[in-house]
Amino acid sequence: MPHQPPVADSLASMDLSEQIRRLGRRRILELPQMLEFHTWLDGKRWARQACRVVGATRTGKTVNCDTYRLKCKGTQIPGQPPILPVVYWHCPEKLTVSRLFVGLLEKLQYQATRGRIPELQKRVYEVLQGCQVEMLIFDEAQRATAHALSEIRDIAELLDISVVLVGTDRLNTVLQQDKQVLYRFLPCYRFSRLEAEELREITALWEEKILQLPEPSNLTSVAAQDLLLQGTRGYIGVLDQILCEAAIRSLQLGKPRIDIHTLRHVVKECALIA
Repeated sequence: MPHQPPVADSLASMDLSEQIRRLGRRRILELPQMLEFHTWLDGKRWARQACRVVGATRTGKTVNCDTYRLKCKGTQIPGQPPILPVVYWHCPEKLTVSRLFVGLLEKLQYQATRGRIPELQKRVYEVLQGCQVEMLIFDEAQRATAHALSEIRDIAELLDISVVLVGTDRLNTVLQQDKQVLYRFLPCYRFSRLEAEELREITALWEEKILQLPEPSNLTSVAAQDLLLQGTRGYIGVLDQILCEAAIRSLQLGKPRIDIHTLRHVVKECALIA
């Protein structure tokens, strides 16, 4: 008879695979910084005020904005337009006016997406009002052309909707080219890199809530934090990548926790170039 692996070994293998899959899935942890940002967005949405969200790449802008959209759940009644309080849209490169209107119609589940720009504009305005949109979030807004930004400004001015432009510091440079657009989006929330103490606190939360390895890894130790501070340079997105990669590698090696040797190797591979 062919050899059958022991049941305990098979279950252990299944458990290991599930743990690795869990670590590979998208993870959202409601940090104090996220709650603070969402409260700020609430104020802008209720006041129907246009604003900007600015920060370097990997500082958490996209996750925080998309999580806010998920919090503000929409509803769908058969035969009626969906009710979408918050709409999040990731701008493509070199966003033109026509692509802006078509993209919004597609995002709002509207099938008629052909026509001239004036027709598309009228349709977008009607659909935004029909879906009772209270806030429009444009991520990577620095990709929009000057004409497209002017149209986004008009949406903020002509409709009772809070429009949020999200981007890197390049967004500020782009807005400087048109003072009318800039003045419409003056209120600004900035995502910054983590300071050493914030990094230690978030590392502890990540180990407890996200990694959940069989044994504690003591990632808040001085040695581990020195490595993480050097490797992440305070970017929360890089911290998430390093910690989850180190956890997966430890499980693959049969280790119940992340040791300093494994962490050092992962940091070396994933660290940002100075």
